[in-house]
Amino acid sequence: METSPATLTKGGEFIIKSFDPQDIFTPEDFSEEQIMMKDAVKEFIDREVVPNKAQFEKKDYALTQRLMQQAGSLGFLSVSVPEAYGGLGMDFVSTMLVCDYISGATGSFSTAFGAHTGIGTLPITLYGTEEQKMKYIPRLASGEWFGAYCLTEPGAGSDANSGRTKAVLSEDGSHYKITGQKMWISNAGFAELFIVFARIEDDKNITGFIVPKDLENGITLGDEEHKLGIHSSSTRQVFFNETKVPVENMLAERGEGFKIAMNALNVGRIKLAAACLDAQRRATSISVKYANERIQFKTPIAQFGAIQEKLALMATNTYVGEAACYRAAHDVKARIESLQAEGKGHQESELRGVEEFAVECSLLKVAISEDMQNCADEGLQIFGGMGFSADAPMEAAWRDARIGRIYEGTNEINRMLSVGMLLKKAMKGELDLMTAVMGIGAQIDTPETMAQQTRTGYLAAEQDMVENLKKVFLLVAGSTVQKYGPDLDKNQEILMALSDILIEIYMAESAVMRTVKNTQRSSEEAQQQQTAMSQLYLYEAVALCNKKAREVIVSISKGENQQKLLTALNHLTQAQPLPNITELKRKVAGEVISKNQYCF
Repeated sequence: METSPATLTKGGEFIIKSFDPQDIFTPEDFSEEQIMMKDAVKEFIDREVVPNKAQFEKKDYALTQRLMQQAGSLGFLSVSVPEAYGGLGMDFVSTMLVCDYISGATGSFSTAFGAHTGIGTLPITLYGTEEQKMKYIPRLASGEWFGAYCLTEPGAGSDANSGRTKAVLSEDGSHYKITGQKMWISNAGFAELFIVFARIEDDKNITGFIVPKDLENGITLGDEEHKLGIHSSSTRQVFFNETKVPVENMLAERGEGFKIAMNALNVGRIKLAAACLDAQRRATSISVKYANERIQFKTPIAQFGAIQEKLALMATNTYVGEAACYRAAHDVKARIESLQAEGKGHQESELRGVEEFAVECSLLKVAISEDMQNCADEGLQIFGGMGFSADAPMEAAWRDARIGRIYEGTNEINRMLSVGMLLKKAMKGELDLMTAVMGIGAQIDTPETMAQQTRTGYLAAEQDMVENLKKVFLLVAGSTVQKYGPDLDKNQEILMALSDILIEIYMAESAVMRTVKNTQRSSEEAQQQQTAMSQLYLYEAVALCNKKAREVIVSISKGENQQKLLTALNHLTQAQPLPNITELKRKVAGEVISKNQYCF
């Protein structure tokens, strides 16, 4: 049975709050209904997608479209759509679960699914009028129509609000004429509906429009793009030349397009993180099967320590990513349900629920897209020369993984956003970050008091270490804000380093909490490998946080103040437990090798 946290968590609160493991949702908390949905999705992917993996590398857009239609007939496109509009109306954790397990076999299908169910459908679900939703959502939910999202332009990528596409109101006031160029539009080749962003007159912000595809209405499609990966994902430019759009097809209010775009991207970011999870599971399983079969020096290469280290890290990052993704997903779900209980409607509850955790959405997107890239890279290395061949599975996985670091805002943009949004929440009084910063700053002259051990029980030292890493962030972030004030956003290198610390804290805490909670429901003996993965990840996280914090400290301070900060950093990062790291890696690798797959 699914369990719920005792209290409602705020977005970004993880950096100033200690958690009880029972307050954290884990993949082991899935309900029977969710497990059934997961199994149905896996069965579809294994039956319909996996056997066609080679075909996906041949730019077979018709195959992608056909399988998307099948996914629609099975209800997979409608999981997050309310029942009133032909959907299943399932909760946020369930939508994450479907996105996770439908995305692991090929990036081409994953992209088509994510673009359609996320940014292609959600803007109407969350911002559309009742008439718009009734008219368009049932067709999108069933797979009768597919959606595409037209935001990016040649001169407007990360700076999404700088788009030059124009919308001009007709003289009789009945419609707008949209003119402009959009690029990198996923699903463009077979989409029947475009979400288009354009600027009206000299408005500060862009406006969203719902635009059915009608090639007789000034819409022209460019050729399919030649891409590094995701070969059977249709990606084209879309040109609009005085395309007539009825005024009733404006999405939300005039000038609200940027808000629509950003909130759609928040959902897209956390779902992109989920979409990278099963790809990691599958890449790990494929790699360990090959390592068990490949004989060199009369020994399966899986028995060599250099290979075991790779398998251990691949499995560990997957386990940690699962923990962090579903922790955040449940927090979003709980927030949505709380808002609905207060009488808020579906649209407002969904919007505010996801927006509350925008920091976590960005952190997860960065962390797990990079973990997937590393997983595919190590998998390719395990295959050796064969890994470089297009006849082996890792070559396509490596190419497909690369887009994850660019989708939904580049990882660099998301790193800076995560810190910026956290500080903004503090300035708006939504998060009492200042009290925490002042508290740790008051201890700067007695650094030995910062890293006191306070917990008891299983993985107590590891839980204390996570709390110490939070103090590292507060110490360094507080000093940084004090130095730069409102000019902090001009120091992107500093923001990126702070973000890396935030990422490691959230991921490490999620893993440790998952493992501790599961020992409480099973036993410590049953969680030996999970314990090893939690310790292994934390060890690496401490090292990275120390490195990034040191970079910031030597960049923002000097003299006595610098020495004080470095001394405090050393106290906070040296109080960690120091397990035998090689033995941890061997323990994790031994389990996946014996089970011949990712098995956690």
